[in-house]
Amino acid sequence: MLREGDRSTHLLLLTQGRVKVTRVAANGYAAVLAIRGPGDLVGEMAILDHGARSATVTALDPVAALIIAATTFDDFIDEEQGACLALAELMACRLRAADRQRLEFAAFPVQRRLSLVLLDLERWYGVSAADDPAYRDIDLALSQPDLAGLVGSSLDSIAKAIRDLARRGIVRTRRRRVTIVNRAALAEVAGEIPGYFA
Repeated sequence: MLREGDRSTHLLLLTQGRVKVTRVAANGYAAVLAIRGPGDLVGEMAILDHGARSATVTALDPVAALIIAATTFDDFIDEEQGACLALAELMACRLRAADRQRLEFAAFPVQRRLSLVLLDLERWYGVSAADDPAYRDIDLALSQPDLAGLVGSSLDSIAKAIRDLARRGIVRTRRRRVTIVNRAALAEVAGEIPGYFA
């Protein structure tokens, strides 16, 4: 939907579906920076700083979005009282999430980071599993490379961490799907603090 390095002059307001936001390092490693869904803006950074796209935005499922030209967006920010403050709050929220992620990458081993990411995804995208309502499916089609990018680890490390959680009966996996079987155990692995995701 948007490609890193492009100089297009519009942003998107998602109205349906989810997207992943990725950035690729010089060595080819693809980091998943965020998942966005209905109501989210994507592509606003390039509009605000008049630079190239800083990341690629790819649909995870069927997506509908409003395409907003840079000039229209600028006029809205100038004319609509409170819009600038709302945008600043959005940017602050995203910066806070990025800061938390950097701290996790530096401080925690892969399995703990994976557990934190899975709990976060379950909070936003969890649905009751069809075979057992106590289990929680993460309703996103994420591959192991996507999870590795979200966690900030190698594919080998993430595969090993997932296998270990599955062996312990905490999660189960199938192609592009993760189900949390034992949330309490996953929270224990994560060292979850009440209010951590607030």
